[in-house]
Amino acid sequence: MDGKPATDRLDASRPKVHPLGPLTAHEITQSADLIRGCWPHDIDCHFKVITLLEPAKVELAPYLVAERAGRDPGNIDRRAFVVYYFRGTHNLHEAVVNLTTSKVESNARLGPFMHANGDGEEIIAVEKALLAHPDVQAEIAKLKLPKGSVVVADPWIYGSDGIKDGSFYDDKRAMQCFLYMRDPRNPSELDSCHYAFPLPISPVVDPNTLELIRIDILPTGLDEKVKPLTPWQTAPPSEYIPEAQTLRTDLKPLRVVQPEGASFTVENFSELGRLIRWQKWDFKVGFNQREGMVLYDVHYDNKPLFYRLSLSDMAIPYADPRHPFHRKAAFDLGDAGAGIMANNLQLGCDCLGSIYYIGGILADSYGKPVNMPNVICVHEQDAGILWKHTNYRTNRAVVVRNRELVLQTILTVSNYEYILSFIFNTAGDLTYEARATGILSTQPLDLDLTMTPHPFGTVVHPGVLGGFHQHFFSLRIDPMVAGHGNTVVYDEAVAIPRDPELNPHGVGYTVRRTEVQSSGGYDLDPSTNRSFKVINPAVRNAVNGAAVGYKVMVPPMQAILADADSFHHKRAEFADHSIYVTRYAEGELYAGGLYTNQSRGGTGVRSWAERKDSLAEGDPVVWVQFGINHIPRVEDFPVMPVETLRVMLRPVNFFDRNPALDVPPSEQETNCSVNLNGANGSVEARLERMTLGGEDGQMRYSCASHGGV
Repeated sequence: MDGKPATDRLDASRPKVHPLGPLTAHEITQSADLIRGCWPHDIDCHFKVITLLEPAKVELAPYLVAERAGRDPGNIDRRAFVVYYFRGTHNLHEAVVNLTTSKVESNARLGPFMHANGDGEEIIAVEKALLAHPDVQAEIAKLKLPKGSVVVADPWIYGSDGIKDGSFYDDKRAMQCFLYMRDPRNPSELDSCHYAFPLPISPVVDPNTLELIRIDILPTGLDEKVKPLTPWQTAPPSEYIPEAQTLRTDLKPLRVVQPEGASFTVENFSELGRLIRWQKWDFKVGFNQREGMVLYDVHYDNKPLFYRLSLSDMAIPYADPRHPFHRKAAFDLGDAGAGIMANNLQLGCDCLGSIYYIGGILADSYGKPVNMPNVICVHEQDAGILWKHTNYRTNRAVVVRNRELVLQTILTVSNYEYILSFIFNTAGDLTYEARATGILSTQPLDLDLTMTPHPFGTVVHPGVLGGFHQHFFSLRIDPMVAGHGNTVVYDEAVAIPRDPELNPHGVGYTVRRTEVQSSGGYDLDPSTNRSFKVINPAVRNAVNGAAVGYKVMVPPMQAILADADSFHHKRAEFADHSIYVTRYAEGELYAGGLYTNQSRGGTGVRSWAERKDSLAEGDPVVWVQFGINHIPRVEDFPVMPVETLRVMLRPVNFFDRNPALDVPPSEQETNCSVNLNGANGSVEARLERMTLGGEDGQMRYSCASHGGV
């Protein structure tokens, strides 16, 4: 209790309005109506983004502290951030709407080289328009495809190359569309893997006006040369759908069962926002158009850890230098949106066990609310052993299993899927996991080159090239480890020089700490075991007096290979260092900048870091980059097994002992595992009862019985 009058405390009965709550359907409609009210009635607005504009940290941080303490935190105006075009034009605007006062606070037309994200309605419209265009149909006719063939288009963000020459330009928004066809022997199958039949025709379309800009013919050999279109050569299909396979019959059911229900609880902190409590953890979950899932106000055992966590950006630059592939560089969050591309997760398929689902509401291009059901699934999973020790003198083993809480979302961006999860465990670890799957973005290749090594990709199927490309993810960490006022450091293990007295045998090493004093980009160094930590110098560990902290455990990645003068490099501002540290600034949420579509660079985390801001004021933001260089394999086609990457945030001198000592040990009575070795008299069972000693000749386990034998 803090001594405040009872009237100052939070009234649980008041409406669920919260400054971090995702926009409701009413607020989306209200925002769109207020924007339309700024213009004459004949102006048709094409809304690209209507999303929550989060309050400034200087307002929100004390609000959250008061809320947690049970005091009335007061009121913060609700605001929406809106991006829209005049439909059918390139006139792009952004606005801020105050939903509390029902006023448009700002509304400005944006300048050149700033383009909004694509959206699902637009992509479908582009696909229909280009396939119906007579010029495109004329080019397709030159391929003499089998009768009844169905052509499919994949509209892609155009990218940038700085060229402006006639119908070649990137200052106005465009889409580069790649053509494929379904298996011509089974064209009525809507789920046919058309990526097995790439066609050498690539129309470029203006997505705002739906006009055809030009048609590119793709190179299909080993170099940049483009050949005249010739009749299509017969090639086999490659399908991933189960009805096209001979399925295995020897997999027995594997079920996740929680007979007493789940161990977490969920509350509404707003109409759409959720507060989750699990095993000393508590945090708020939001959902928006661009980032998808966002975590706020993360605490463990009522100790503050993280103010805000989200996947900030993704970049996928391709390596083929030939026109038009040289522009292939997707920014899936900024160019499309993790929220708008989120899957409706299926029980028993995407998520197993006892599942709680979180839905969202986003806006369509007309400013109408769109229901997004089941975009986040919440569940527990067993993750093996968390800790164990066997006292060899008594043969007593104490085993604790690692229980994890998983918050998972999955997005489909055209050909690719990304399975994205925040994972919590009972020892205070918080992990961000990204799994890449889906289908390669394929390119046509001359059939006679199928067995010839290609300089820019891997042949994954007859006539099909999977181009080399890199995947970069940027996790934004806004920390408040043991409170605000954090510092970022990195520790390195370094050898101690030989010394006749101190280190006569040359085996000694020590740890050297470096404080990150100004914003910048930083790299891992395996040769020194360089590890980055967020610490709070004002809070000391009760056991050893060290500043409490959390370690950022990052998988190594190869930095972007495109050279520094390329648009790939200029635009992917986060792809050249594993760690960026910046000083907190309002509006700096996205590592690639607010507008990534056909961007030119200069508006993202590298540019912010180049300010060399002092971090002495203790409000750093840590941007963690991780990724893969995807050199495709034949095994990645027609659909790719997941490739998994993990960033772990792990306590370092934060607790006074192992925080999972109070987790109950693993017990057979609870786990109900089954021994498949047979009856007590089997050889396996007799061998199992043999021990290396111990006072009673028995191997003793905290789980009471060993496998039920």
